[in-house]
Amino acid sequence: MSEGPHEFKVHLHVGEAGIGVLEWSGRTQQEVVDRAVSLASDDGLISRGLRRIEVSLPITDVVGRRALQRAGFRLEGTRRQAHDLPDGSFTDVVLYARLASDLVYGAGGFTGVMNSVLPRKRLIAHALITDDWDRVCVLETTFKDDWELPGGIVNPFESPWNGAVREIAEELSIDLEVGRVLVIDWLAPHLGWEDAVELIFDGGRLSTEQVDAIVPDPVEIRAVHWLTPDKAADKMAPFARGRMLAAVACRLGGGTQYLERGLPR
Repeated sequence: MSEGPHEFKVHLHVGEAGIGVLEWSGRTQQEVVDRAVSLASDDGLISRGLRRIEVSLPITDVVGRRALQRAGFRLEGTRRQAHDLPDGSFTDVVLYARLASDLVYGAGGFTGVMNSVLPRKRLIAHALITDDWDRVCVLETTFKDDWELPGGIVNPFESPWNGAVREIAEELSIDLEVGRVLVIDWLAPHLGWEDAVELIFDGGRLSTEQVDAIVPDPVEIRAVHWLTPDKAADKMAPFARGRMLAAVACRLGGGTQYLERGLPR
């Protein structure tokens, strides 16, 4: 397909196992790229019976990315610094794909595409658990030096409440239903981690029998400690210390506190 003086060509390479690869060359107006990508995709998935078409393109190709998204392609991943730029620098290459089974049109098609391209944020659920002497349960793990409250990363399609309950069961081998949210904290990027949001639930006060029944996970947990809040704070990273102390205060005084980096806003 061509447009004025600019030659714009779309190629669909049909490979094995019902997979096609879409490529194009040249530049032209957005609406022309939109139409060409849509027609080539429909031809491959409907007329030729392919089950998947994929496209790799530089992340800087805004026109191409917009055309793919309008044609129902989902973003699947990123190859970091995989494309050479004329000035000798590098940029990322993004992989898009559309399946024959994908919903493309209507509200469901639009939100399916947007779900793949919009940011996703990691969610962490911890719990403030104390004993009969109001000592805080903190875990010494096998994979980092600073200690942490029981809990961990929430799985995809898992609610934060269920994530906290599951993590407590995995780490301590006890079934414990958590209560209300005490703290909401935004975690800044740290040691290679991207930013995240953490919720601290009220895990309640355990009886002596419940404490004695704890069996720490032998792979992740080196030891379970029960410390007064000030002593527990000494063993925690500064941001974790701040949200633990805020959770203790919210349990005593009521309410829920929002923090960023373990500090009040």
